[in-house]
Amino acid sequence: MKLAISACLLGENIRFDGGHKRDRFITDQLSDFSEFIPFCPEDLAFGTPRPSVRLVNIQGDIRVHSNKTGDDLTDALQQTSRNELSKLDSQSLCGIIFKSKSPSCGMKSAKMYLENGFTEGKEDGVFARLCRERYPLLPMEEEGRLEDAWLRENFVMQIFAYDAYEQFKASSPAMADLVRFHTVHKFMLQAKDEKLYRELGNIVGNREGFSFEAILGMYELGFKTAISRKSSIKKTRNVLEHLVGFFKKELTKSEKETLHTQISDYANKIIPLIVPLSTIHLYAQKYKTTYLLDQTFLNPYPKTLALRSHINSGK
Repeated sequence: MKLAISACLLGENIRFDGGHKRDRFITDQLSDFSEFIPFCPEDLAFGTPRPSVRLVNIQGDIRVHSNKTGDDLTDALQQTSRNELSKLDSQSLCGIIFKSKSPSCGMKSAKMYLENGFTEGKEDGVFARLCRERYPLLPMEEEGRLEDAWLRENFVMQIFAYDAYEQFKASSPAMADLVRFHTVHKFMLQAKDEKLYRELGNIVGNREGFSFEAILGMYELGFKTAISRKSSIKKTRNVLEHLVGFFKKELTKSEKETLHTQISDYANKIIPLIVPLSTIHLYAQKYKTTYLLDQTFLNPYPKTLALRSHINSGK
């Protein structure tokens, strides 16, 4: 899996002041499962170290000005941003992680200034805006937002699901393979967006008799849109309660009560999601419930990331 990462987050000394902003989650955890493609349009445009820059709104036209001299540096940064974008085009990316608040890489977090020097809200950085336009379905986040356990869990689930689809698409699939792919992602999709999950089921059902190529195109759009949605405690709880139904004939009254209590405690943020999930997984193994064991919802990414062990991984 390839991820494009702001180079300073990987520990490269290319910040405007010659420093870096190494992010340990990226370099020490995601690195076990990803190949990183670094980028930094500001370093390419202005070198390191360099005077800092800022975004300036001049009658609706967003420009890039030097904080030191006030010079307009827009053309230079736009050119290197396009160069970096061309580099990313040659990669099979599954996601991008930007440096927050950066005039080039911030995602709605770069300060916007007026000509008089006052701030006017926040905006996408120059390069981030180009990436959003070029890759509307590609998972993207800032390292700052990934400090939030809920956003981190959702983003990691998204990039692994995106990678799973890309691998599926590259395998020269047939209709039966698409049915299988949709089936194993059923509960993950439900936990993301119930409506889109049902629409994807209708696409796979293909009552209109479309060609497989057309079906695959529609499914890809719907799937990648669905996995970009944020899960919630409410939606996840509904899925968990549905999973319990698979054991209603096998479990004792006490076992059912214990499992329902775990789900309620998760919903009330007393225990993390991993607790009821582990119990469900245990019963699925005990009773050889293959349908559940195959579900990506139970293991959407490597368990060593331990993102569902955090009490704040749900909202």
